[in-house]
Amino acid sequence: MAIRFPRVSYSKKILRRSNSFQDQPTPSDVPKGHIAVYVGDQDQKKRFVIPISFLHQPSFQELLCMAEEEFGYNHPMGGLTLPCTEDIFFDLTARLDRL
Repeated sequence: MAIRFPRVSYSKKILRRSNSFQDQPTPSDVPKGHIAVYVGDQDQKKRFVIPISFLHQPSFQELLCMAEEEFGYNHPMGGLTLPCTEDIFFDLTARLDRL
């Protein structure tokens, strides 16, 4: 089950995709006040860095509950894995950026 939102352009200054998926994340890779998340298909996950403030929003918390149900608390990639497509993730972060 996925969250569906209408297509909205997103702010590139808030949402930053990590350039290097294969590299292990380092503390300098994720700025203070942000968290790394992985989004996409199982074999095509992409890493993004988002503000921690997104975690407090009800729509994002629903996505976190879905992640807990699907993956539990085991995230071997070093960041939180979210069970949604990139398009849904972009739409959600665009909505949160406007709040």
